Amino acid sequence: MIQPEFPNSAFVTAPERFVLKGGSWKGVRIAVRYCRFDHRIFGRCLIDTGYSPRVTSGARSLPLWLYSKVLNPKLTPQALPAAEPRVNCILLSHLHADHVSALKDYPDARIFADGAAIDHFLTTSWLGRTHKGCFKELLPGDLRERLLPLEALPKEEAPMGLGQATDVFGDASVLAVPLPGHMRGHTGFLFNRPVTPILYAADADWLSRAILEDRSPGYPARLVLDNPAAAAQTALRIRSFVELGGRLVLCHDPETPA
Repeated sequence: MIQPEFPNSAFVTAPERFVLKGGSWKGVRIAVRYCRFDHRIFGRCLIDTGYSPRVTSGARSLPLWLYSKVLNPKLTPQALPAAEPRVNCILLSHLHADHVSALKDYPDARIFADGAAIDHFLTTSWLGRTHKGCFKELLPGDLRERLLPLEALPKEEAPMGLGQATDVFGDASVLAVPLPGHMRGHTGFLFNRPVTPILYAADADWLSRAILEDRSPGYPARLVLDNPAAAAQTALRIRSFVELGGRLVLCHDPETPA
């Protein structure tokens, strides 16, 4: 049975009101997690890579430097690649900088992701990428060659109303669940074999409370969304999943996953 862990690569501080409808102006330390687990055949795996020194220091483009100055992430000892030097597979939820910043540090890892989203962001203009928080300098030059597109893998019906998903490893242990709204190709990953299924929903929202209490934030957080209407429908599906007994983990929720 796969036992996922959810280390925190960095903290970012923002007013609670920015991540929770009706929240206060008090600052909240927001986590920037990734997930790691071992698969019996595919070996050591990650879901996303969190923030890394490639965002916070060293030579960077002006847009990426400005991005890091505005968000000012504070790396933790769990930041990659130092905390996990050897990885066999990386599953990507989406291409925002805080999810792919250590991707180039694993040149031999297989990469699983939404192929259409990869094609879109590799071919769009630098302005179009930057506007969506995607920086080509963080993506490996051979990304297409190493990519196993989720669209090409077997389909499986996910439990608890999550709908059609992709069987990532062919054994139904990890299902890739489309969770549209946050960014083109945004995908969650369901650990299907524990007694309580675990959905790592990445950036479906910043806080679990926002989903479970129907308190997703408005402006300015809403400006980040690729499709607000789709994001609202995604939240409904996730809320139903939790009500039916599933466990939810998000990338940015300050609460430590149990």
